[in-house]
Amino acid sequence: MRQRHPWQVWQTYLRFWILCFFLGAIALCLPADAQTLRPYLDRAMDQISEFYLDNGMHFIVMEQHQAPIISFLTYVDVGGVDEPEGQTGVAHYLEHLAFKGTRRIGTTNYAAEKKKLAQLDALFERLQATRDEQQRETLFREFVAVQQAADRYVIRNHYGQIVQQAGGVGLNATTSADATRYFYSFPANKLELWMSLESERFLEPVFRDFYQEKEVILEERRLRTENSPTGQLFEAFLATTFRQHPYRRPVIGYREDIQNLRRADVERFFRRYYTPDKMTMVLVGDVDPQEVRKLAKVYFGRYPKGRGQTTAIPPEPPQTAPRQITLELASQPLYLEAYPCPPLKDAAYLTYEILARILTGGRTSRLYRSLVLEQKLAVNIQAYVGFPGNKYPNRFLIYGVPAPGQTTAALAAGIAAELRALQTTPVTPAELDRVKTQLRMELLQNLMSHEGMAKLLAEYAVKGGGWQQLFARLEAIEAMTPADIQRVAQLLQPEQRTVAQIQTRS
Repeated sequence: MRQRHPWQVWQTYLRFWILCFFLGAIALCLPADAQTLRPYLDRAMDQISEFYLDNGMHFIVMEQHQAPIISFLTYVDVGGVDEPEGQTGVAHYLEHLAFKGTRRIGTTNYAAEKKKLAQLDALFERLQATRDEQQRETLFREFVAVQQAADRYVIRNHYGQIVQQAGGVGLNATTSADATRYFYSFPANKLELWMSLESERFLEPVFRDFYQEKEVILEERRLRTENSPTGQLFEAFLATTFRQHPYRRPVIGYREDIQNLRRADVERFFRRYYTPDKMTMVLVGDVDPQEVRKLAKVYFGRYPKGRGQTTAIPPEPPQTAPRQITLELASQPLYLEAYPCPPLKDAAYLTYEILARILTGGRTSRLYRSLVLEQKLAVNIQAYVGFPGNKYPNRFLIYGVPAPGQTTAALAAGIAAELRALQTTPVTPAELDRVKTQLRMELLQNLMSHEGMAKLLAEYAVKGGGWQQLFARLEAIEAMTPADIQRVAQLLQPEQRTVAQIQTRS
């Protein structure tokens, strides 16, 4: 396969982004009505094909030949909701370790390294078991020495180096309550390299640097949650609004659970959930579907067939009384309120999306105009749908920062007044048309983003009723009426509301 010099790779990406700029400019000039947009979506659907390997792995391929680039996404249908009690954070921990390499990538001598890793695990168990401080000090010194010995075999960031040297960009991953996603982009002539690297990554992973990464994750938790008023507020909110559903737990995990996690816990979680039937591979760009199918059989066909564990998710009991939690912190006041919201696959989910846009979608939206511009009760206000995930029934969230000199009580009263107005009087056709135009334009703009389309196709394929539902949104948007919005607004009742707020500690 012909190798490309680095300057040729960057020329390719530069041409691609210039093309995207001009396509975006053209899109902004197009009428955003459904009749104009439908042919674009139909052509996009014609560019999509899918297939399953014999082991159950799902592939979705979208041809976009404007530039010689392919965006790749590995979507694993496992997230924070699937974690065992007492092992919160294990899904996120596994995502970190998936970049550490395999038996061939990331090591100079795996056989020797493997022995050191086993010694580390045994020492960790002894450290966890002993309460004798002198013995702990001795064991810890031995642990550090063995860790240093293991480190001598490690090639740091070897996986990332291979990707970067081959012209790859955007190597990253995310873990949510619902799923884990791994993604990056390559020049089109690196399709087989991606097949080789990605298949090996999950066929024979080695979870090296386990204990170093534990410290990285604990620091991440400290910065994002323990030392962050906003992080503390959202963690407390989830534990208040959900009583049984695992959405109540933070994706990053609780500190004690992270500290106690063992490599064996991560390996067990991996074996249970990283099975072919739970993996969806999405490729968007300058790609031949037939070549993808052929190479997929060679590389990913090596995965043994087997069904991943199905997590028993306890349904959240209906909320029948308001809930509230207040944190007193040395911070500016913050306020949020939330209501039950259906999952992505529910037809009503789109109605909640549109309601969120009507409330806070731009400077002319209801809450922004009233509370930020006119009454100056808030410096920021935002409505979200699908929090903390949307695979299961979730929360419709309104989050605001009071303006200086204003209180969370005043902000709450302002929100309540605007919700009552929506519940008693239908939105105007002009308001609804504005939001419909925003959503139609987003559909069109998504077609111009390889990475964005890969993520959306996977989301709808796994938890939205099929990737075709992404394109069916156009008709669903057009069918939405003011009465639909009013009906959903009327569901936002006080007895189903959860309020979480920060009051400034005096």
